[in-house]
Amino acid sequence: MTDYPNLFSPLKIGPRTAKNRVWMTGHSTQLVKDHNFSDEHVHYYAERARGGVGVITMEAMAVHPTTQPYKGKIFAFQPAVVDNYRKLAAAVHEHGCLLLAQPWHRGRETNGTVNRLPVWAPSAVPCTVYREMPHVLTHEEIEEIVQGYVLSARYAAEGGLDGVEVHGLAHGYLLGQFLSPATNHRTDEYGGSFENRLRLILRIIRHTREEVGSDRIVGVRINGTDGGVPGGLTNADWTEIAKAIVDTGLVDYVSVSAGTYIERMNIYGATPQPAGFQLKDTANIKRALPPDIPVVAVGRLNTPELAEAVLARGDADMIGMTRTLIADPEWPIKAMRGETKRIRPCVGANHCLASIVNSPLACVHNPAVARETELGIGTLKKAEQSKRVAVVGGGPGGLRAALTAAQRGHSVTLFEQKNELGGQVALMARSASYAEWQGITDWLISEIEDAQVEVKLGHRAEVEDLTGFDEVIIATGSTPLKHGWSSLRPASWGDGSIVPGVDQWNVYSINEVMSGKAEIGPNVFVFDDTGARQPVVVAEHLADLRHSVTIVTRLPQVAPDLEASRDLQATYRRIRNKGITFITDHELVRVFEDTVTLGDVWTGETTEYSDVDAVVLSTGNKAEDALFHALKGVVPVRAIGDAVSPRRVFNAIWEGELAGREV
Repeated sequence: MTDYPNLFSPLKIGPRTAKNRVWMTGHSTQLVKDHNFSDEHVHYYAERARGGVGVITMEAMAVHPTTQPYKGKIFAFQPAVVDNYRKLAAAVHEHGCLLLAQPWHRGRETNGTVNRLPVWAPSAVPCTVYREMPHVLTHEEIEEIVQGYVLSARYAAEGGLDGVEVHGLAHGYLLGQFLSPATNHRTDEYGGSFENRLRLILRIIRHTREEVGSDRIVGVRINGTDGGVPGGLTNADWTEIAKAIVDTGLVDYVSVSAGTYIERMNIYGATPQPAGFQLKDTANIKRALPPDIPVVAVGRLNTPELAEAVLARGDADMIGMTRTLIADPEWPIKAMRGETKRIRPCVGANHCLASIVNSPLACVHNPAVARETELGIGTLKKAEQSKRVAVVGGGPGGLRAALTAAQRGHSVTLFEQKNELGGQVALMARSASYAEWQGITDWLISEIEDAQVEVKLGHRAEVEDLTGFDEVIIATGSTPLKHGWSSLRPASWGDGSIVPGVDQWNVYSINEVMSGKAEIGPNVFVFDDTGARQPVVVAEHLADLRHSVTIVTRLPQVAPDLEASRDLQATYRRIRNKGITFITDHELVRVFEDTVTLGDVWTGETTEYSDVDAVVLSTGNKAEDALFHALKGVVPVRAIGDAVSPRRVFNAIWEGELAGREV
C-alpha cells in the first residue's frame, strides 16, 4: 500500500504502459561525446530508472547540424546513435522504465559560434538571448529539417526505444517559431493562417508515426502559454494547437510546459517561483482533449502530496519532473514507501542549469549527479575500521562530511560554535525569496540525526578538543571582508588599508545584516564587487523590510552570475518592482557619516550621495583556516569548502562528500 495511490498506479500510453505516473522530462546533461551518448549517460538514466521513475524522456537531440548551441549535443539524425540507444534501453528497461527520444531544433534560439553555420528560423527575428540574426528557411531547407526528424525517429525505433517525443514546439524553439505569429512572418504555405503555421508540425508528426509504427509511442511537447510574449501564443491558442494535433490520431500523449527565451523562468522557474506555477494552463489543455490522451504536467511539482493532488483533481495524468529527480533519483521509491522525510528536495537554486554552461550536469546538494559510478546509489561502502571523526563547522559542507562519514560506520562528532546549524545557507534563507534554500541544510540535519551524529552546538572547538580524534575535518567556513576595496585595487588588499570610513558604525557585512545584528536606517547602499547572488539576496531582504535600497557595483551589471542559472531576468523584475535601484560601473571611494562617495571606474569622476543611513559590503570572504593550520602535525586533518577557499554551496557539499568517503 502507498499514501499516493494515483501517483503509483500504471497508465496506458498508446501501445505501452507506464508502471507509475512519474515522468522524467528531457534536459541537457553535457555528458555528450562526439555528438553521441556516452557510458555516463547510461549510468545517469539507469540511476533514475532504478530509483523508480516510470518514463524517461532523454535530452533534446539535434535533428540538423544548425541546432548546436554548444558542442555537447546529440546528433539524432546520425546512425551512430543506434548502438548507444540499445545500451540505454537495456539499462533502463531492466527497471521497468520506458525510454523515449526527443528530437528537436532550436531555430533562432541559438547562434553559430560552435558550428559556424547560420541560425535557421522561419523569419528574420533574432532571439533575445543569443541576438544573432537568423537566415530565413527556404523550402529546400525546410525539407532538410523534416528529413532530420524522420531519421531521428527511424534510429530511435532501430535502437529499441519505446518511442519519440517530438520537441521544438515548446519553449520558443523552431516549430514553435513557425506556430507563433510573433516569430512567423512568412507569406508562403508555412505562414499566415493557423493551418499554414501548423503545416510543418503535422508533417513531422505524420512522418514520425510512419517511422516508429503503431507499436511505439509518439508524443509531443508543447507550451501551455508563451508567457505574455507580445503577439505570442496564449493558453487558448495552445489549447487549439493541442486539439488539432490530437485530432490527427497520430499522437499518444501531450506533454505541456511553458515559456520562451524572452522569459526563461516560465520554462524552468527558480525559487521563489511557486510550486505548480504552470498547472492552470495545463489543466485547461487536459480538459479540452479526449480522456484517453494522457497529459504530462510540469512546473515545480516537487512533493508527492502535490503530485497526488494534481492527479486526483484530473489536472493531468502524469507528473513530469527534472530537477526534482536530479536532486534525488530515489524520489519515487522513497515516496512510494512513505519515506518523504528522506527525499532530498529540489530547492530551485538552478545550480543544475548553471553547471551545464561549462561542465557536465551537477546539483547544488547531490554530489552524485553525472558521477553515478563513483558516488551514486550503492557506491558508499562501510569503512574497514570505525574511527572517531570530528567535523568542525555546521554549515552545508560540514553537515555533508559528517553524514557521509557516519554512514560509513564512523563515530562522528560535529562541533558548531553558533547555536544553530546551517552556516551561510541558513542566513540566506532568512530572505523570503530564498526560504526554500533552507531545504539544503534541513535535509542534511535530518539525515545526521538518523545517522546518530553527535552535535555540539555553541561549542567553539579548539586544538585540545580535537587531539583525541582519529581524523578531523575542518569546515569552519569563511568570514566577510570589510576593507571596502574593489578587486580593481589588488595592492590595497594586502597592505592592511581600508576604504576611508568603512570602519564606522553604519557599515556592515551581509552576514551581520542577515543575522539581524545590524541596526539599519531607512536608506541603504549595498556595495558589491563579486557579481554573485548574495548582494541581491540582502538587498531584497532589506527592501522587504521597507528599506530604500540601492545596489552599487563596479561591474557593468548587477549580479551577472545569475545569467548562468537563468534567473537574472526574473530577479531583476522582482527586485526592481520592490523599488531597488542600481548604480553600475562605480566603486566605493569614501564613507563619511551618512555621505557615500562613489567613483566611476572608467572616468575616475566622483559623485557624493547624502542621507545614506547604512552601507552593506559584499567584497568577498576570507577563509577561516587558522584551526586547520594549528592542527597540522597534531592529528590527521583536512579542510573543505570555504575553509580552503570561499566559493559556492556546491563546492562545500562536494568536498564534504569526498572527505566523508576518504576518512
